[in-house]
Amino acid sequence: MRIEVAHLARIEGHANLVVDAVSGELKECRLEIVESPRFFEGLLKGRHYSDVAPIIARICGVCSNSHTLVSLAATERALGIPISRQTRNLRRLLAYGEILQSHILQLYFMAVPDYLGVPSIFPLARSRRDLVSRALRLKKLANDICNVVGGRPVHPVTPCVGGFSALPQASALQGLRRQLVQALPDLEETVELFSSLPVPEFERETEYLSLGGGSDYPIFGDSIVSSDGICAPVAEYAATIEEYLVPHSTAKFARATRESYMVGPLARARNAFARLSPMARQVAAAMGLSASATNPYHSLLARLVEVIHCVEEAIHLIDAVLLAGLREEALRTPEGGGEGAAAIEAPRGTLFHAYGYDEKGCIETADCVIPTAQNLANIEADLRALVPSLLGLPEAELTRRLEMLVRAYDPCISCSTHLLKVEFV
Repeated sequence: MRIEVAHLARIEGHANLVVDAVSGELKECRLEIVESPRFFEGLLKGRHYSDVAPIIARICGVCSNSHTLVSLAATERALGIPISRQTRNLRRLLAYGEILQSHILQLYFMAVPDYLGVPSIFPLARSRRDLVSRALRLKKLANDICNVVGGRPVHPVTPCVGGFSALPQASALQGLRRQLVQALPDLEETVELFSSLPVPEFERETEYLSLGGGSDYPIFGDSIVSSDGICAPVAEYAATIEEYLVPHSTAKFARATRESYMVGPLARARNAFARLSPMARQVAAAMGLSASATNPYHSLLARLVEVIHCVEEAIHLIDAVLLAGLREEALRTPEGGGEGAAAIEAPRGTLFHAYGYDEKGCIETADCVIPTAQNLANIEADLRALVPSLLGLPEAELTRRLEMLVRAYDPCISCSTHLLKVEFV
């Protein structure tokens, strides 16, 4: 039996799934990444530090805020620019907004159709209008957070090196707080919906990697940690993670302690379960998600738990910002060049940027390590472990189950197609 799914549906970008089995034995299983290489690091050559974040954010329309925030952090580290507590809080709020944007999109628009037996969310606009309306309300809330803090829902314009070029109005933040509180009934119904969905049974333990995050649930952080004992500074990411090429992918694969590892919501939940908000931990317990989960389909549950966490933490963060009072801050002009690396927990996992600047503040070297690329080897390992147990199913059902597994990782293929680490001379 040979199954070829060209251009997997309901993922970002283009990928093919190929499974070949003979007499009940798996011969081949691969996830082909066929998106054209995009060489975004090359586009940065010679660009001034003030241009870097706006350019690199164009790598993706789904996680442009994460790319902006980590790019700014890497530049500030390279050029020795400190940032204020107000800037850190507003950037964290922007990161929460993007995680909500991406997770709501994946849960309702990408994953739910699999569990309700429809090809997409469009048939549900007639049969489950309440569900679709709820999804759109939550998505609008997430967009509004990014719009207020970043200046627009995608590709933010107000974050800049050293701080913000324009601050949100206090009245706008107060409005966001009211929206977040008003969203709680929609979140309760979302938890009820996903608690009722039958998550496929499949266990495969792997290495789970994320940022350390200090005392908070990881968003920003200076250390890399893993379930296999990795504890390394972010600055040493290149020595901690090995990227490598495979013939069937235009994206790099990655490994750390083992041949594959997982990043993303399930890895974060495993590594930092105790640092989830109180309400998020309650939801996790009610849905059967624990710090020892090894079912990759449970990424769906971890994603929803993070939605609850981000909403609760965003309310507290807005209170802290308003209590401290918003104030304009002068932006510092750096002198000289330097090198720096930074990382952020993007919706799909740990995202690294590293830059080298010359004395004029222009890019000499650039490197980006993308969450989806780090997950590709683990997705293939999951598929190889899962396929033998499904070979007795009808071909259509087997295909559906495999596609569901790939979608559980919420891959962002366009971001991941970085064949080359570019070092300019």
